[in-house]
Amino acid sequence: MENNELHPSVQKFKQFVKKYPEMANTVRNNENTWQELYEDWYLLGEEDPKWNVFQDVGEAKKESTKSGSEEKGWVNHITGILKNMDTNQVQHHISNLSEAIGAIQGVLLQFQGDNAKNTEEKPAERQHPFAFRKD
Repeated sequence: MENNELHPSVQKFKQFVKKYPEMANTVRNNENTWQELYEDWYLLGEEDPKWNVFQDVGEAKKESTKSGSEEKGWVNHITGILKNMDTNQVQHHISNLSEAIGAIQGVLLQFQGDNAKNTEEKPAERQHPFAFRKD
């Protein structure tokens, strides 16, 4: 049976369904039947607020695909940067950073060494950090 042989109201309903493709998903998920949707459409008309549910879901999916494409763009940007990166330069910068961290650790150890000597001179205070007195 071709489109030309369908009843005019059925043809109009098919055009209406094309505006709201989410309707097909509700039928696939067994939430509605085509018969129910057709009867509601025929009785309520195209302007009924019931159809806004299908429109809102379609718009939400558009937004989610838009945000998904933005995430893909970010990932593509990062991978582009990584592809253009010179590994020898990265290795050189990492070794320089490692040397700088080592130097900082050495300086900190010197200061900690001075503090360790000061704490060894006062072992009584170290053992009893709180002074308890009787009133």
